[in-house]
Amino acid sequence: MKTEEVIKSVPKVLLHDHLDGGLRTQTIIDLAKEIRYKKLPTSDSGELAAWFFRGANKGNLVEFLQGFEHTCAVMQTKESLEQVAYEMMEDMYKDGVCYIETRFAPVLHLEKGLHYDDVIKAVLKGLERGKTDFGVGYGLILCAMRNMKNSLEIAELSSNYKNLGVVGFDLAGEEGGYPPKKHIDAFQFIKRENFNITIHAGEAFGKESIWQAIQFCGAHRIGHATRLVEDITFDKESNVVGLGELAQYVLDKRIPLEICLLSNVHTGAVDKIENHPFLHFYKQKFRVFLNTDDRLMSNTTLTKEYLTASEVFDISFDDIEKLNLNAMKSSFLPYSDRLYYIYEVIKPGFQKIREKLLSLKM
Repeated sequence: MKTEEVIKSVPKVLLHDHLDGGLRTQTIIDLAKEIRYKKLPTSDSGELAAWFFRGANKGNLVEFLQGFEHTCAVMQTKESLEQVAYEMMEDMYKDGVCYIETRFAPVLHLEKGLHYDDVIKAVLKGLERGKTDFGVGYGLILCAMRNMKNSLEIAELSSNYKNLGVVGFDLAGEEGGYPPKKHIDAFQFIKRENFNITIHAGEAFGKESIWQAIQFCGAHRIGHATRLVEDITFDKESNVVGLGELAQYVLDKRIPLEICLLSNVHTGAVDKIENHPFLHFYKQKFRVFLNTDDRLMSNTTLTKEYLTASEVFDISFDDIEKLNLNAMKSSFLPYSDRLYYIYEVIKPGFQKIREKLLSLKM
């Protein structure tokens, strides 16, 4: 079996994936026709995919985010939101993902008169239908936007739906100039509700952003956290010789880091894939795992992320299993559900492929 086939066939867990960053290009074209949206650069599916990737791959987060104008524009009806969520679940199934936590910002889908409840219910309906048809588990994370002042309202919505499919609350959008602590009332509310927090931090801004996300806002997971490497000391041979206070705290408290390799190159969080700190984090036993971020913009899948790590960082089959176990341990599912996926889905799934690989070698 080729490495790509092996990775695709094992049960994987994806915790950092944006619903509006993973649409199929043909769906965008079809939905645009339905609502007479005229701003797409092309109506050819292949050309549109190339356009999104080209636009995102500029090494700049602000430019990377521009493609979302088009995806969000075609996600303004209950039907389109349900369709996009359902198709995402099918795409997960085809990529060998057994559980996904997808996220989106409800505030970006109100342009045609939908209310928050319409938006969230439509997405949950699509996810649930996808779970029934494809057997993929899911949780939905609601994002507040850093540059908006309605984060408390989104936090309250997250809590309202916490037993109905929503598993957590996130803060997303441009980092520079919008520190997490500006939204502290939203995070204090979520903490009082005993609910789950993940925050985009340390992608386009430094380790201070991560420190704020954890110490001011109580983040249970950090999205990206690439810049945590600024709190790690290396010798001339690039060996780790010391951890700063923040890095040590993250390691000791097992705070999960949602690593998105290819996206971090495309947004400029790292200059090239070889310089990504992922392997340093992994070798130092940080709770890391791989994610897609925006599949359309980065032209990626979870299989591709693990294949990239395999080729660039030489991680093994056992490493891929460990990373996916890290992901499931870090999910916002109840503890008993996490154990179910670990012992009934992930470990048996990897063992089955391990035995198949051994039999092929004999």
